Amino acid sequence: MLPKLGSRWLRLMFMSVVCLCLCLPGESYTKKAPKVPRCPATCSCTKDSAFCVDTKAIPKSFPPGIISLTMVNAAFTTIPEGAFSHLHLLQFLSDLFIENNDIQDLSKYTFRGLKSLTHLSLSNNNLQQLPRDLFKHLDILTDLDLRGNSFRCDCKIKWLVDWMEKTNTSVPAIYCASPFEFQGRRIRDLTPRDFNCITADFAVYETFPFHSVSVESYEFSGDHFVAFAQPDSGFCTLYIWDHVEMIFRRFHNITSRSAVYCKPVVINNTLYMVVAQLFGGSHIYKWEEGPQRFIKIQDIDTNRVRKPNFVDTFLLDDEWYFVVADSSKAGSTSIYRWNSNGFYSHQSLHPWHRDTHVEFIDVGGKPHLILSSASQPPVVYQWNRNQKQFTFHSIITELADVQMVKHFWVRKVLYLCLTRFIGDSKILRWEGQRFVEIQTLPSRGSMAVYPFTVGPRQYLILGSDFSFSRVYLWDDLTQRFQPFQELNMRAPRGFSLVSVDNKDILLAASFKGNTLAYQHLVVDLSAK
Repeated sequence: MLPKLGSRWLRLMFMSVVCLCLCLPGESYTKKAPKVPRCPATCSCTKDSAFCVDTKAIPKSFPPGIISLTMVNAAFTTIPEGAFSHLHLLQFLSDLFIENNDIQDLSKYTFRGLKSLTHLSLSNNNLQQLPRDLFKHLDILTDLDLRGNSFRCDCKIKWLVDWMEKTNTSVPAIYCASPFEFQGRRIRDLTPRDFNCITADFAVYETFPFHSVSVESYEFSGDHFVAFAQPDSGFCTLYIWDHVEMIFRRFHNITSRSAVYCKPVVINNTLYMVVAQLFGGSHIYKWEEGPQRFIKIQDIDTNRVRKPNFVDTFLLDDEWYFVVADSSKAGSTSIYRWNSNGFYSHQSLHPWHRDTHVEFIDVGGKPHLILSSASQPPVVYQWNRNQKQFTFHSIITELADVQMVKHFWVRKVLYLCLTRFIGDSKILRWEGQRFVEIQTLPSRGSMAVYPFTVGPRQYLILGSDFSFSRVYLWDDLTQRFQPFQELNMRAPRGFSLVSVDNKDILLAASFKGNTLAYQHLVVDLSAK
């Protein structure tokens, strides 16, 4: 039996055990101090600076207290986004010299986190451009050296020109290496106005699941509409612009088993629709607001209009007219005049010539009609105010196979575009007494042409049945159209532009594919 121990002895034994445990050799309970980062192998470091040569990448760490970093002869050509942001010990870096390397590309956020930077040198590299707003967050940058780089002075450098104009940072002179027109010029001497960086693009905005052979846009009662002739579907279909959804949505159908053209005209706040058909005669409809429907009010004489191909409307001496181009061998292009109760036959033109298109223009206060024909060159008729008739005036050109003639104005000068299915299309300019050819445009398979303007830009689109349709942009310097964009559409037959809710939308009627709407997008190349 163990002897009975007093409390005093128990306390002594407990203290001895504790003392023995605390005093065991080789045991330590103090927290280890963190390791101090060493100078990278490719660098030489002092108390406050690092000099790196032949390094393959931005080092992962530096000793604390580094405020100046130099990198030369680096083995990399790109510095990515946030290349220095992982180096928290460099948050007080004030001098950064990345010189005499082959650096070609920088990220917009290459220098993210280096808010204390005051001196930055990227001299003697192979930089041709700098990403926009590269120096945006370097708020206290006082000196920037970009010398010894081959800068390409195009839209991607425009932001730098603007920044240098406004900044207080000292930047030694740098020069343009290209393009030719700026070669050797000092970048600081350039201005943002020296760059033409605003361009545009036509992008598919809406697709309509049907074929169509004509499209016309119009405004009525404060809304924007488009009318499509759909011979396959048997309708003249109207769409209305939805200001909420920002799309065109179906509004109304006019039954028409063989519609080739649906032409709207608003007279005295009343909407009429001329529906030209290949079979069953052509008709005129009137819109009624009460039941919201079109009612037929008039038939067009089938003895005059046998095979309509195109319809146009015009206001002449305060009276409304519409004209139908007839493409049959036995028909003739016919003009109808409004007389408060309906349209009545006014005049027949150009019989037996299979007209495909008619264009109304006013030249020097004298109204004219230009008729395109499958059988002979386009002819001009001039309005005789005494007779109130159009009389033959002239032949524009000896070219045959002209499917359509459209006119446009550039700086008060009148031009025509003649589109052809087999030969090249032509651009003609009015020289006071006659039209003179100034340009040829390749257009094999073209049956539709449409000149239009968006803001200050004059465009021309030539449709094609055999390849891409081509958009051209007018160049004021050469006074010619230049190729701008190719659009993939199948057998286009007509175009119309709608400008609504700060959008410019080009509609294209397609005979063999979906009808399409393209949005004209303005693109600032200097913002990329």
